[in-house]
Amino acid sequence: MSCKKLSSLGRALWQKSSKTPCPSRAVKMQAFACGSVASGIVDGQGKCYVNGANCGSNPGATGSVTSASLSPSSSSSPAHRRQVVGKKRSEESLSVSGRSYSSNAPKIDPKTYLWARYNEMKRLVHDLIPPGVCNLLNPSTIYANNEVNLAEVDIYGFDYDYTLALYSSALDAMIYNTARDFLVEHYKYPHGIKKYDYIPNFAARGLHYDIQKGLLLKIDAFHYIQLGTVYRGLKPVPDEEVLHLYGGTHHVPLHQVSGFYGKGPKMKQFMDVFSIPEMTLLAVANDFFISHDIEYDPVHLYKDVSDAVGMVHIKGYMYKWIMQDVEKFILRGDETYAVLHRLASNGKKLFLITNSPFSFVDKGMRYMVGKDWRDFFDVVIVQADKPHFFNDCVKPFRRLDSNGDLQWDKINSLDKGQIYKQGNLFDFLHLTGWRGSKVLYFGDHLYSDLADLMLRHGWRTGAIVPELEVETKVVNTEQYAQTLTWLQALTGLLERMQMHRDPESRKVLQDWLKEREELRAVTKNLFNPQFGSIFRTCHNPTYFSRRLCRFSDLYMASLSCLLNYDLSYTFYPRRTPLQHEAPLWMDQLCTGCMKTPFLEEMAHIR
Repeated sequence: MSCKKLSSLGRALWQKSSKTPCPSRAVKMQAFACGSVASGIVDGQGKCYVNGANCGSNPGATGSVTSASLSPSSSSSPAHRRQVVGKKRSEESLSVSGRSYSSNAPKIDPKTYLWARYNEMKRLVHDLIPPGVCNLLNPSTIYANNEVNLAEVDIYGFDYDYTLALYSSALDAMIYNTARDFLVEHYKYPHGIKKYDYIPNFAARGLHYDIQKGLLLKIDAFHYIQLGTVYRGLKPVPDEEVLHLYGGTHHVPLHQVSGFYGKGPKMKQFMDVFSIPEMTLLAVANDFFISHDIEYDPVHLYKDVSDAVGMVHIKGYMYKWIMQDVEKFILRGDETYAVLHRLASNGKKLFLITNSPFSFVDKGMRYMVGKDWRDFFDVVIVQADKPHFFNDCVKPFRRLDSNGDLQWDKINSLDKGQIYKQGNLFDFLHLTGWRGSKVLYFGDHLYSDLADLMLRHGWRTGAIVPELEVETKVVNTEQYAQTLTWLQALTGLLERMQMHRDPESRKVLQDWLKEREELRAVTKNLFNPQFGSIFRTCHNPTYFSRRLCRFSDLYMASLSCLLNYDLSYTFYPRRTPLQHEAPLWMDQLCTGCMKTPFLEEMAHIR
């Protein structure tokens, strides 16, 4: 958000919360979002009531009220109590937030009170979203999970697929179609499966697949399944059935979640972009058997689909398609050249470690960078067999000649201009001396590319997340901004009003809960109708987000984002407040985290 917009929003929030119709006590600045701005009730004569107490002031035509005037504690302040000393105590006793208050004003029924709070909050949300608040996020931004000073980085390393080379979505359909045909022709699956065409944007990266139950699902950072995002085949599974399948809960125990590298006997997490066609084929095959009432073993289906997709890569089909038509499949190659040229021109050392074969990499790099692309790199390693390259020291390096044939000589150094195959990171570190935080490695696969480098070797890591570009566009829409802001405000209102337990109030709260679920569905569908954002469930970070924060210092939509930053730039992660921290006022504006409860209203908790 620009400084100007922050300033205008800050002034608006200050003005809304600093008026004090009730002269009972000083105003204390409170946060607005998430429902933490309380509201009063204004009757038809312009009289202001605070939880049923007439404060004797006219807030004006706008009916604006303040946090001080709306706090239940304001009607029981010392100043107010002194005004009623000596008077005949004929007041009604009001119980709010577990505390008793006295007032001789007409009592307002809880239902009217709750809807008044609701309407006032909705008006404030509408008024405090300034024009032009959308389009604030730049899709070319680099985001920091950890502080990184590029001036300290001397060596830049890269994966190839979906890092140096970005591919068009046309590749997904070809992988799907070929793997589907393998299922039918080589694994003798029913021919009816061939009738299913590829479904773009059905699946999303980071999903888990329950191998034994045949379910594709989304799990949050706390191992809870997001209800409404569980699919058997192409159809959603009802929430009640999900709870039944997982023993009355939607929590998945740690030992059942996929292991460190995303694989396990019961669940598999799909973490790379290439896995999207595989998830779609799993859903399609499951759907065929279910819709035709054919008994099948989900475990066998998972293995066969996995093998069929693997054959597309092992047999070289994907490499062949791309090499035959690089212009169709490879995107934004000029940006890759610009990044490499800039780094090399500034004296940075560059290296490439990829699982792809040399002929394939050479074809793509010649298209993007030019025939002399190897001049940019100090070390080039192909068919590295990651993640094993990073976590064991079994395979030695082999050198390839200019024709791509293996050489037999022992490798005592890694020289510029040469091509190496296989190898391991331990020999790589020994031969290069490149260690620690002066190395920054970029890759798209959080497990295979980044996890071991960060956790075992202390390298800096940068995750390439192409989905950021699309998701940023959604976040920048006016519909998303308004829906999410009201969702947060309504959630805060529910949190603070839940102490009202009478039957009429319970009905109101149930209406609010229903609206909250509808708002959640709207925000989810803006990203992906089946699974929503890859970064969030309803409110928690996803399991994917958790891994992203754990295994990457930086993350971005593409390598080209580096072109927007000076090579001595320092990336600072946001200091987002913890749940128990009360953020400073400007922190609230800058981070968008504005949840500061009214402590006096929450006194009953203590």
